[in-house]
Amino acid sequence: MEFLQSADFWIGLMKIVWINIILSGDNAVVIALAARSLPPHQQKKAVFWGSGAAVVLRILLTVVAAKLLELSFLQIVGGCLLLWIGFQLLSDDEADDGESKTYSTLMAAVQTILIADLVMSLDNVIAVAAAAQGNVILLVLGLAISIPLVIFGSTLMIKLMERFPFIVVLGAALIGWVGGETIASDALLHDYAVAHPALHYVAAALGATLVVGIGKFWPSKARRESAA
Repeated sequence: MEFLQSADFWIGLMKIVWINIILSGDNAVVIALAARSLPPHQQKKAVFWGSGAAVVLRILLTVVAAKLLELSFLQIVGGCLLLWIGFQLLSDDEADDGESKTYSTLMAAVQTILIADLVMSLDNVIAVAAAAQGNVILLVLGLAISIPLVIFGSTLMIKLMERFPFIVVLGAALIGWVGGETIASDALLHDYAVAHPALHYVAAALGATLVVGIGKFWPSKARRESAA
């Protein structure tokens, strides 16, 4: 327990917690979007299990993230997966506006949270790993402390989405934005991205536009055609 008396340990711990506070905003949005369509008594379970499992997954991912990010096509696939998740969450919201509202299952919500967090955390965990400087205990403690922060943020977002429905669209747009950024950050596009710095922002904006455009208007079109 000598490490508990080290100033470097506590400084490193505070760094990891602070990094997670900054970087967990988009993860809280994903968790809230996935859990909001559940019955009220299952929302807390989805937030708790989704947040906890996502942090454990992030700990494991930290060990191999640097190597994974060197693989071509990995972030392209991950970014496309995020776009699909954003589209699904938004189209589900459109479907819920109908007369027959159906709720997602708890396991489906947790699965969505895990997949989205896995993709969105690829870049984030590198910053956490750098702060931990190889100290596994520090890494685990820092990420474990971040669990209640993510849970609180997700719970707050669910309440805000219920009161202000337009936040759902903004949340889906954020997922699309991150998806576009992820695609543009792939190792395959590294040289092109360096030569064209605007690619990062163009891809992010296009991702957000695609998710909102397809997720918001495609279900409406399908309902009109069905009614006709």
